[in-house]
Amino acid sequence: MTIAYVTYQDKGAYTSTTVEEEDEQLLTFLKLKGLVIETVIWNDPQVEWENYDLAILKSPWDYFDFIDDFYNWLEMLKANKIRLLNPVDIVKWNADKHYLQDIQSAGLKVTESVFITKDQKIDLNDYFEDFKADKFIIKPCVSGGSKNTFKVTKANVAELNLKIVSLLAQEDFIVQPFLAEIERDGEWSFLFFNGKFSHALLKKPKTGDFRVQHSFGGTIHSQVPPNNLLESTQQYVDLFAKDCLYARVDGAVINNKFVLMELELIEPFLFLNIEANSYHNYHQALLELVK
Repeated sequence: MTIAYVTYQDKGAYTSTTVEEEDEQLLTFLKLKGLVIETVIWNDPQVEWENYDLAILKSPWDYFDFIDDFYNWLEMLKANKIRLLNPVDIVKWNADKHYLQDIQSAGLKVTESVFITKDQKIDLNDYFEDFKADKFIIKPCVSGGSKNTFKVTKANVAELNLKIVSLLAQEDFIVQPFLAEIERDGEWSFLFFNGKFSHALLKKPKTGDFRVQHSFGGTIHSQVPPNNLLESTQQYVDLFAKDCLYARVDGAVINNKFVLMELELIEPFLFLNIEANSYHNYHQALLELVK
């Protein structure tokens, strides 16, 4: 079996040394396990995809910048019977944050969300009242890496009103309340491989920021999660990440309950270096899915 280890053309926008190290270290680990696997850029026109039996989505970090091309690429894989991990239909569903509505409809807790359609006329001031809060977050429904993600406050709402009107001419957006729990306690991430829990961590923003990504100065703290959080996060994976090589469940603990922020099934950083068994867990999950 020949495996494509799918990444992207790095132009410095969505990466860091830590990310590059994880990609290389995991690739080396899998090769040492005897897998025939090589790095492939998802939108490289020179790639001969018919040479591959299986494709693993590792870090196609720019997919949301070329979303139509990405959807077409997924359909090409399906048409050529190249199995993708994670599965094509789940990846397409997960690429647009409207998926949160499906999760909420299943009875699972998600961060309160309001969706704004392309070209819709809005006034950001209205959401202060809607959320009964003095700040909130707005971001594109198809996005990643904090691209065009803004914390809206009374101080910057006039400026951002103008900016969002311009951006709404291009795509849909999602508005969510700002979670003070993230600033205070951090954001949880739970990693699952083929539906089985592997490891967990807390990501904390640097002082004065709201973004927890390490590329923005956030810090990472390995955790042994309590059973109630493990049980809660397992439900998201069981219902919405079937046959997925990996799933990262991101969220906050609010009033002692886990509330989902994102179910990451396309290109999440897997934090493999914070848990001794994580590479083994990943490899075992892969073997289970392809045997």
